[in-house]
Amino acid sequence: MTRIRAAVCTAFNTPLQIEELELRAPLSGEVEVTLDAVAICHSDISYAEGLWGGDLPAVYGHEAAGRVTSVGAGVTTLQVGDTVAVTLIRACGHCGNCASGKPTICATPTQAPPILSRPDGTKVDQSMNCGAFAEKVVVDQSQVVALPASLPSEAVALLACGVITGIGAVVHAGKLRAGEDVVVIGAGGVGLNAIQGARIAGARRIVAVDMSEEKLEIAREFGATDGVLASEKSPWKSAFKAMGKGADLVAVTVGAIPAYNSAPRYLGWGGRMVMVGMPASGDKAEYEPVVPAFTGQSMIGSKMGDVVISRDIPWMADLYQQGRLKLDELISGRWSLDQINEAITDTKSGNARRNVILFDR
Repeated sequence: MTRIRAAVCTAFNTPLQIEELELRAPLSGEVEVTLDAVAICHSDISYAEGLWGGDLPAVYGHEAAGRVTSVGAGVTTLQVGDTVAVTLIRACGHCGNCASGKPTICATPTQAPPILSRPDGTKVDQSMNCGAFAEKVVVDQSQVVALPASLPSEAVALLACGVITGIGAVVHAGKLRAGEDVVVIGAGGVGLNAIQGARIAGARRIVAVDMSEEKLEIAREFGATDGVLASEKSPWKSAFKAMGKGADLVAVTVGAIPAYNSAPRYLGWGGRMVMVGMPASGDKAEYEPVVPAFTGQSMIGSKMGDVVISRDIPWMADLYQQGRLKLDELISGRWSLDQINEAITDTKSGNARRNVILFDR
């Protein structure tokens, strides 16, 4: 066992508590990663607020970067010292979904023995197979991708979730083709990356929709050609005007029911709506089935951008090294582990793109 410091959720919708926990050694097929950075994702906040349930006490955090410091038996693709991105995407590699190229929806349940515990032996849940609001993690080798050591850790951390989710939603789930028109609802961390994905894929028009004029200005810096305030009476009319027609692809990157209710209104004939943002369990959206039935429109769920991390994270890292993918500009704040509750509060304010926890070595 290794003693580590971690931010623990002991009760939903309350501040996280910094505790010392025991981290077990990696077993067969697992790796230990000493973390350098972990970003705060809205999914972590939703879990900590109890929107999706889960076991407590728990450690959240799933958008991380660090260095491999130990490997279990059977690990052949990683070695001690590797700089890595750590994701929540745990894939068995052999179930029907993995075999068909969809590891983000691996159907094999996690069966690893408990990884985290308190000194008194109380089990602590490693949420989302990651638990990266901590100094170290032990994860399955399928969750880790080695990257060049020259890449800054905070940029690598962003590649583990927000970037792949946004770009993948447009490129993989939405199957965007060059010359198509895109609407991205929500210009937060994931939305900005959906905009970048649309730009990289060659979209003709990219319309950002958000409640904040300031966020719309930031969206233009990341590639949006037009911005529409969601607070307008009928914002889809402004989007239609900007594109000259309905959108080929609409990506909903916020977990807000009003966004889901309005999203189909932006679509043109044969358009696709990609559902990325995750509302609270039990929340329901409304739409008229006759419209997509008559116009040939479709709704597509997208988990983690439908990515294959061993293929897509190196690709995006290379785009970053070429200057074609903005990562540094996504970071709005840098915090220590002891400041994690302040960082979460700042993230919840809606002004942050991505707040990153940095571990002082």
